[in-house]
Amino acid sequence: MPNIAVIPGDGIGKDVTIEAVKVLETMDKLFHLDLKLNHFDYGADRYLKDGTTLPESGFKELRDNYDAIFLGALGDPRIPDMKHAKDILLGLRFRLDLYVNHRPVKLIHEKLCPLKDKMPKDINFVVFRENTEGFYVGIGGNFKKDTPDEIAIQESVNTRKGVERIIEYSFQYAVENGLSHVTMSDKSNAMQYEGGLWQRTFDAVKERYPKIKTNHYYIDAIAMQMIKKPEQFEVIVTNNMFGDIITDLGAQLQGGLGLGASGNINPERNIGLFEPVHGSAPKYAGKNIANPMAAILSAQMMLEFLGFKPQSDVISEAIEDAIEHDWTPRDLGGSLGTVEVGDYIVRYIEENVAGKLKGI
Repeated sequence: MPNIAVIPGDGIGKDVTIEAVKVLETMDKLFHLDLKLNHFDYGADRYLKDGTTLPESGFKELRDNYDAIFLGALGDPRIPDMKHAKDILLGLRFRLDLYVNHRPVKLIHEKLCPLKDKMPKDINFVVFRENTEGFYVGIGGNFKKDTPDEIAIQESVNTRKGVERIIEYSFQYAVENGLSHVTMSDKSNAMQYEGGLWQRTFDAVKERYPKIKTNHYYIDAIAMQMIKKPEQFEVIVTNNMFGDIITDLGAQLQGGLGLGASGNINPERNIGLFEPVHGSAPKYAGKNIANPMAAILSAQMMLEFLGFKPQSDVISEAIEDAIEHDWTPRDLGGSLGTVEVGDYIVRYIEENVAGKLKGI
């Protein structure tokens, strides 16, 4: 019985999480997945009410009793320093050591791509972003703050262990999924110490995978190549900051952040945190206009992670059908609201699942 913790978060996170949970409950009912979903109220409202972000008892419960965590989105203008979001999202990433950030970049339909003459076969790759090091460790400070002489220092921390395991994971993923090409990206021409570690580690790891083709781009060059020739990529691996940037670029190639799904994974611990990559957009909360597809696709990734790959493919098929027939929200050119998109996905699954059940 897979135990899933649901944290809707803030803003439209709550709206899209409702639709993703609706799809998960439908899948559970039809495929007898025996999912157990428990909801937690961690977010801005809870923090403003009693100061709770992610208590130690809550962290231990998530760590010890759950197979996956589903997160909506975090962020609220009432909390300018976003303390609750840092404690919950970054806290879970770091404390659970979820060092793999898995971001698929897959064009579902050519009409969604901003590039001319690009088809789904041309944009179908994955980015693995190191998720626990780099600038996100929060080491640094200010000297003479708020004066004309202020100095700000932000440290990027990279360890051989951290770099090697994310690069190793990218090669393993390529092998396990029948892919033949891994690309590494850094900025070693300007950041010689950090980049040098990535370069040397990549060279060492690729020796263990002689059948996998490899290449390297500086981060500015790979951003250009993602626009110029995205079909050249199968697997990209990079550091925390650069991965954060180019995965949003990748999301735009596939139709926007409304389709951007992600997983935060520790393969050794068998626990994952899954979330849409868009923000909480508080001004749109509760207005039935947010696109829930990224959240639903994140739920699809979570089911695959939990061992339900054939069943999860049904969700992907439903999303593809909705986009093909323009049963989409406004950001994808349609006219449906958040709830109506979720209802369409559920209805498609219910109406088309009989044949799937025979083969699963």
